[in-house]
Amino acid sequence: MAGFGCLGVLAFLVVVGIIASSADDGDDKKKNSAAPSSSPSTPALTDEQRASIAAAAGLPPEPDIATRKAYLDALNAIDPRIAKKGKDDQTVDRGRNQCSSIKNTPSDRDKLIQQTLERFTITTRLPDIATPQTGTKVLDAVHTHLCPTF
Repeated sequence: MAGFGCLGVLAFLVVVGIIASSADDGDDKKKNSAAPSSSPSTPALTDEQRASIAAAAGLPPEPDIATRKAYLDALNAIDPRIAKKGKDDQTVDRGRNQCSSIKNTPSDRDKLIQQTLERFTITTRLPDIATPQTGTKVLDAVHTHLCPTF
């Protein structure tokens, strides 16, 4: 019986603590929303800092306009469905991410081809062209246009 009493007291204290904590959080939110923020906002990264972070992650720099167009044109020449309409940024990002894979595993071409098909969602969206030949062409377009030095 004494053990049940201790357990009951412990449960009561936990519930009271949760209620008190919730009430404190609500008060803090009210105080914070009424008062202007005194902490400085996080400064935006410079282009150099972004490039440095991307390089450390194994990503090539953002392509210039001409390179970007040549890359997207190369993908459209393989199959216009690969680059989703209105999603050019996504297509470039996928290519840059594939460059990271090229840099990290340059000797495993079969793996890179399969990753390319998956990364560009060809295996799920376009199963009719999800072949090693298509993967090779897309991988070569990525390598040629976005990261030729990898």
